Amino acid sequence: MWLINLLAPPRYERSIDVFGGSGTVTLNLDCPQVNLKVYNDFNGNLVNLMRCAREMPLALLRELGFLTLNSRDDFELCKKFIEQEEFTEEDLKRELFLTEIMFEPPSARQMKKLLTQKAKHRDIKRAATYYKILRYSFNANGDTYGGKKCDVRRFFVDIWNFSRAFSEVTIENKDFEALIKQYDRENAFVYCDPPYFEAEGFYAVVFTKEDHTRLHDTIKEAKGYVMVSYNYAPEILELYQDFYIFYTTRPNSMSHKEGDVYEEIIMTNYDPRPFIKEKGRQLTLFPMLNISSEGEYKLIHEPPKALVV
Repeated sequence: MWLINLLAPPRYERSIDVFGGSGTVTLNLDCPQVNLKVYNDFNGNLVNLMRCAREMPLALLRELGFLTLNSRDDFELCKKFIEQEEFTEEDLKRELFLTEIMFEPPSARQMKKLLTQKAKHRDIKRAATYYKILRYSFNANGDTYGGKKCDVRRFFVDIWNFSRAFSEVTIENKDFEALIKQYDRENAFVYCDPPYFEAEGFYAVVFTKEDHTRLHDTIKEAKGYVMVSYNYAPEILELYQDFYIFYTTRPNSMSHKEGDVYEEIIMTNYDPRPFIKEKGRQLTLFPMLNISSEGEYKLIHEPPKALVV
């Protein structure tokens, strides 16, 4: 997060976190001038959890109170519930539409109220179950049981704090291209942390090689400032030759080897070096800089000109 804030422009009026995930970037972008924060993720289960945690935290906490068991069988049961979830937002819209046709106006209003309340209860149960899966899984990937004791009641304070912190955030569940085209402005900062290249199997949402190309083509036309985070891959380096590319490393949480690191790149459609100087930092091409205990980074590619000045 330190490098994102370091390379980000010092002033912008709206932030768009396109692949929002846990919401860490949305909550920690350092720009007091922002008057619109947008969080987006294509994972419907995750977005439902975010919305319930923000809008109905007490109901979510109450539901989580009934989900304190921790075993492999319990974990698999929760996964089946999520994977076989049948009643979606589209189902609710269809049911509400049918009430207008099948019932007289007074009855229609009552039915719509009952259906909406029932849908909210489903959303809360689904959110609580998904939260439990994330907390009990290995590396919070929601796929493999972690095998460690974990009482979700320990995270009640986190959910309550999240509800307050996300109170003014716009939460979306859209394809990245549609989202960027909707919110992109000259005064915007668009941050993208897509599924990493050739690591798509670790994510809940399918992201193809064509999607990687489509993402580049979309943000290449953006009016605002754009930053993209990726794993270090020759294909991505080649694709983003029209961007500034910075190299960095971080501890590899998926590795069991002590000191193992993961290579990453951060790319921008603007030259961030003047902003770094404005923030009191100096970036040079060589040697790689040490930023106290925060990490290391270096500029490894500079395009002929910035896409956004």
